[in-house]
Amino acid sequence: MAVVMENDCGRGKEMAGFLIKNHLEQLQSIILSPDPRIHYPLHVDFAELMDENPPLAHLIFSQPTEYLPLFDESTIWAQKVIFEDYKQMENASVKAYVHVRINVCGSPLEYPETFPSIGRVRVKHRGILLTLKGTVIRSGAIKMIEGETIFECRVCKHRFKVYPEVETRNSVSRPTFCPSQSCESTRFQIVEDKKTCHDYQEIKIQESTQVLGVGAIPRSIPAILKDDLVDIVKAGDDVIVTGVLTAKWSSDMKDVRCDLEPVLIANYVRRMNEVKSDIDIPDNIIMQFKQFWSDFKDTPLKGRNAILRAICPQVFGLFTVKLAVALTLIGGVQHIDASGTKVRGTGKSQFLKFAAKLSNRSVITTGLGSTSAGLTVTAVKDGGEWVLEAGALVLADGGLCCIDEFDSMKEHDRATIHEAMEQQTISVAKAGLVTTLSTRTIVFGATNPKGQYDPDQPLSVNTTLSGPLLSRFDIVLVLLDTKNPQWDEVVSSHILSEAEQSKGSNDESLPDIWSLTMLRRYIHFVKGYFRPVLTKEAEKVISSYYQLQRRSATHNAARTTVRMLESLIRLAQAHARLMFRNEVTRLDAIAAILCIESSMTTSAIVDSVGNALHSNFTDNPDQEYAKQERLILDKLSCIDDFPDINTDER
Repeated sequence: MAVVMENDCGRGKEMAGFLIKNHLEQLQSIILSPDPRIHYPLHVDFAELMDENPPLAHLIFSQPTEYLPLFDESTIWAQKVIFEDYKQMENASVKAYVHVRINVCGSPLEYPETFPSIGRVRVKHRGILLTLKGTVIRSGAIKMIEGETIFECRVCKHRFKVYPEVETRNSVSRPTFCPSQSCESTRFQIVEDKKTCHDYQEIKIQESTQVLGVGAIPRSIPAILKDDLVDIVKAGDDVIVTGVLTAKWSSDMKDVRCDLEPVLIANYVRRMNEVKSDIDIPDNIIMQFKQFWSDFKDTPLKGRNAILRAICPQVFGLFTVKLAVALTLIGGVQHIDASGTKVRGTGKSQFLKFAAKLSNRSVITTGLGSTSAGLTVTAVKDGGEWVLEAGALVLADGGLCCIDEFDSMKEHDRATIHEAMEQQTISVAKAGLVTTLSTRTIVFGATNPKGQYDPDQPLSVNTTLSGPLLSRFDIVLVLLDTKNPQWDEVVSSHILSEAEQSKGSNDESLPDIWSLTMLRRYIHFVKGYFRPVLTKEAEKVISSYYQLQRRSATHNAARTTVRMLESLIRLAQAHARLMFRNEVTRLDAIAAILCIESSMTTSAIVDSVGNALHSNFTDNPDQEYAKQERLILDKLSCIDDFPDINTDER
C-alpha cells in the first residue's frame, strides 16, 4: 500500500512539474481568479504530453480512472509552488476545484482504435481514454449531485474519501472496512462539513448520418458532463467528446429487465460548429480551379455550363434546374442565408439525392414520414423529466435539408418550417420547455401537383401550398412533361447513346475534371473564399426588375413580395461565387432574373417562359446571353443606362 502511495506521489509531482513548465499562464490566471468556489478547466494537449513524458501519457491513456483524478490533484500542488510569487496580490488564492481537460486533437489517439464511430464502441474500449464524434440530439437538465464524501473511522480516526459510483446512478456506498493498515474497524461516520457537490448534465450524442452506409441505423450513446463542462453544448451541435467509457444500470422499471447501458464520462468536449463543414482542399486543387477559369476567360458562361453539366450527369438537359441547384447550394453571403429551392416534376428525387451528396452536411426526409416534431424538435420523457430531442431541420443546421413529396405533409406540419426558413431559428414551447434553436439551413423541396396541372391557375392553387410558404422559397421551378416530339427524340437518343463513347470533341471532355469530389470541393471553396458585393450596375438591374414585377403582379401575387428582392440578391451573389468572382456584375444580376423568370408561371419579361423540364444546354452560351441581356434590359427600360451595349450593337 505504501509503495503504491509513494508511486502515486512521484507521478503527481511529475504532473505538477509538467504543468508548471508548459502551462504556467493558465495556472497564473486560475490563481488570480476571484471566486474560489468555481470549477476551473486547465487544458492540456495530449500530443504535448506525449513529447514531454511518454510513460506518463501512456498511463493517462490506459488507466484514466486512476490518473486523471491524480492529475487534478497535481494542479493544487503546482499552484502552491508558484503561489509565493502572487501572495501580495488581491484575490490570489489556491483553487481547490481545478480539472485537467485532455485535448487529443493532433495526437496518436485520433486513430480509429481509440476514436471509433459510436456504432463500433465495444467492451474492449472500456477503461481507456476514448474519443467519440457525433451530433448532440438531446441535452438534459442540469442537476446537482453529491461528490466525494469523507468518512472518519470511529476507532483510529483515519479519514478517507469515497467517490460516488456511476454504475449505481451516483450513489455513495458505505465502506465495509477501514483502509488504514493497522485498523480493522467497520464503524464509520461522515464528516458533514467536508461534503462537495458537482453540476451534472447528461447529453446524448448520435453518429453522423454522413458516414453511414445505406440501411444502417445511426447509433447513439449518452455522455455525462460535470462541473465546467455543463451547458456548453446544445441540441444540434457537432461535438468531439473525450472521456472514459463505463456502464450504468438501466432504471429499475416494473417488468423491465435491468441491464447495463454504456455511458461516456466526459473529460473534454470540443464543439465542432466552427469547423464542422471543413473539407480539406489542397493548394494544387485551388490552382486547378483558377486555371480552369483562366482558360474560359473569354467565354465565362461556357465554363459555367461545364460545371453545371457535372451536376446529376445521368439526367439529360434540365439546364435551368441544374443552375438552380448550384446556386442554392452555393448560396448568398452569410448574413442573408439562402432559404431554399423548390423543384417539381420528373427526375426531381434524383436532384434531391445528388444535392445531398454535394452538401457536406445534409438530411433527407420525405413528407409522408415527417411530422412537425420530426422536422423541428421532439419533447421526450427521460427518467421522469422532459428533454428536447433535435429533429431534421436542427440537425441540418449549416447544411441542406431535402424534403421529398412535400405536398403529402399535413398542413400544420408544413407551417412549422415557416419560421425556420424566414428567421433561421425554431422557437419551441413543449412540456414546459421554452427555447429557440438555430436552423441556418437550405430547404430543398419537391412536390407533385394536385390532380392535373392547370397552367391558367396560380401556383398556390395547383400545389395546395399556401402563398406565404411559396414566397419563402427563392426559386420555384415547374417541370411540365408536355408532349413535345423533338424533345422526346433528343432525350431518347441521349439515353440510348450513353453507352457509346464516340464523340471525342473538346466539349465532351470538359466535364471530366468535374467529378463529384471536385464539385464538392469547388462548392465548399467558393462558399468560404468569396464574399461578393453588388456593383452599381447589378443594383440598377435588380431594382428595375423588382419594380416591374410589382407593377405587373396580378397573376402571381404570392411570389412578388419583398422576399423576391432578397431572393434576387442572394441568387446574384451565388452566381458571382459560381463564376469565381468577388463582385456581383450585370451578368450575375441577369442570370438571377432568368432563374426567377423560370419559376414564374407567367412572365413579366420573356413572352414565352418555356418549360424548365425542356431547358437544354446551348452550344454558344455567351452569344445567347448577349441576346437575352439586350432583350431584358430593353423590357426593363434601362438599356440607356448601359452605353456599352448600345455601342456593341451599332
